[in-house]
Amino acid sequence: MTDRRQDSYAVRVEAAELARSRNHPNHQANGDEQRYAGDQYFMSFTKGLPHNPDTGLLEDPQDFVEFRRAIDDGFIDPFSDRVRHGALFVVGAGGVMPDPAPTNDFRQWEAPTAGVVFELEGPDAQAVTMPPAPPLVDASGNVNPELVFEMAEVYELAILRDQPFNDFETGTANADITNSIARLNALSYITNGQPGRPRKVDSAGELDPQTVFRGSSPGVEVGPYLSQFLLIGNTDRNGNGSVDQGLITYGVLHIDQKVPLAQPGEDYMREMDDYVLVQRGIRPGPENYVPDGGASSRPLRRFISTPRDLATYVHYDALYEAYLNACIILLEMGTPFDPSFDHLSGVGAAASSASTRRNAGGFALYGGPHILNLVTEVATRALKAVRFQKFNNHIRLRPEALAARLELVRLGLPAPPALISSMGTFRGILENNSGGTLNAIAALPGVGAGSYFLPMAFPEGSPMHPAYGAGHATVAGACVTILKAFFDTSAVLAESGGTVTFKRLSSGDTPIAFRAPAISNPPGGTLDASTPDEFLTLEGELNKLAANISIGRDMAGVHYFTDYYDSLRMGEEIAIGILEEQALTYSTDPFVLSLPTFDGDVRRIGSR
Repeated sequence: MTDRRQDSYAVRVEAAELARSRNHPNHQANGDEQRYAGDQYFMSFTKGLPHNPDTGLLEDPQDFVEFRRAIDDGFIDPFSDRVRHGALFVVGAGGVMPDPAPTNDFRQWEAPTAGVVFELEGPDAQAVTMPPAPPLVDASGNVNPELVFEMAEVYELAILRDQPFNDFETGTANADITNSIARLNALSYITNGQPGRPRKVDSAGELDPQTVFRGSSPGVEVGPYLSQFLLIGNTDRNGNGSVDQGLITYGVLHIDQKVPLAQPGEDYMREMDDYVLVQRGIRPGPENYVPDGGASSRPLRRFISTPRDLATYVHYDALYEAYLNACIILLEMGTPFDPSFDHLSGVGAAASSASTRRNAGGFALYGGPHILNLVTEVATRALKAVRFQKFNNHIRLRPEALAARLELVRLGLPAPPALISSMGTFRGILENNSGGTLNAIAALPGVGAGSYFLPMAFPEGSPMHPAYGAGHATVAGACVTILKAFFDTSAVLAESGGTVTFKRLSSGDTPIAFRAPAISNPPGGTLDASTPDEFLTLEGELNKLAANISIGRDMAGVHYFTDYYDSLRMGEEIAIGILEEQALTYSTDPFVLSLPTFDGDVRRIGSR
């Protein structure tokens, strides 16, 4: 571990401990009955508990007390024995009471005890940490500009949900995107130089079409918005087909990169009644898809083309799906492994040349099966670690709930005084930033027009667990780190002799990039290829893949940018811990794994 990373990690550990002791609702409380009572619960995750039908707020703070006690206990049964689920209780004139006609189709809290387990490989769930998420009020007593900005981002992504990704690039002219960027650039977080988690910006320190919503790591701002790994495929076992078909070879099978087309313009939870039902944990019906018009009754499919398409992808993906796909693509392309152990893999560049080919090589050890196992194995460790942060540490409310607080203030309904004051200021900022993000939200047509509710891509809104950290982002950080460790991240996407691969740059190579075809009906059958000004690097496309998947959850309305930024780095630490242990078990042939981090440093792991 480099000194810089040691310092960064130590700061994050200390910050997380401070968050637990100072920022949590149990700070300075006296006795169990008062541990979580008071007005502070209104900035915590309460989904699944009984909510007031008029205000959308938790009705009885004692429900939050019992919820926190169940989390502290670390067992599943207390969540049924002591915690009142909102789908089974209603709020009436007498307060919270059993629902006379309760539904059996309610949503469960997802794995609230997973963070208290121990691991036999890699760091325990409690051994990695994250700093506090941006609070509502900063150290100066003012509404926190970082939180204002990341909530504005989520709103703007909802506004842009059906705009083509091809317009999120330099040289495009999309008025909706330009207006959103202007509103974001008008906020103090950007004008003051991003004092918190940084986004990619242009040379003037502002967001532009090429940098907006891109993430923070090296290379994410280069080329198309979408990582190539969410679009391209590879050839079949006999070398037939082409990458622009988007078919990924799995042995003798293939997987199609096209996704089902969710109904454009159809968003959810834009009225109080719908919002409260969802906050109570009652399961709504599924989203609607555009039919393909054939006899199959299946939805129409296309390459990921809009934020709504990416939200659809991250709604139902197996959490390691995108990274396993990337691994398969790279292995089938013959992408070179890290030069420091390429000769051990048996499948890298060393094996392809008679002058460097060894008589023995890897397969179960530092070959294809090894990386295919590790790129998925780290996912469960990441999920357990992030559950500890979600439930046991931060309990952060979801963007849908923060937006509902703004709508509460707009309606002038009764609420805790601290909430009215802070949300009133929050509201004023977002109504006056270059035409107003909230004004643009209220102007959206359809059900709920005029409100400040966050239009959600999913009928059920967020999952049944707190926002911070993000499961998708933690898994992304862990899985992408494994890929960076094995493959040569300096490889570039190039066309050479009619073949498209990630390869080490050589004379005669031509840069190439792929995009989804222009939105049409029926959708285009193959990707559009272009010749960019610079080569896309493997490091950049893997960083972009992690950002796309993580920020795709923001596009659905279920996460903030902070959830991506800090969770990605925690996932990285989990993967590094596992790789360090793997290296200890292999003490014969010397090797070194060199991996660039999401902050641009380089970590080296190898046999001693």
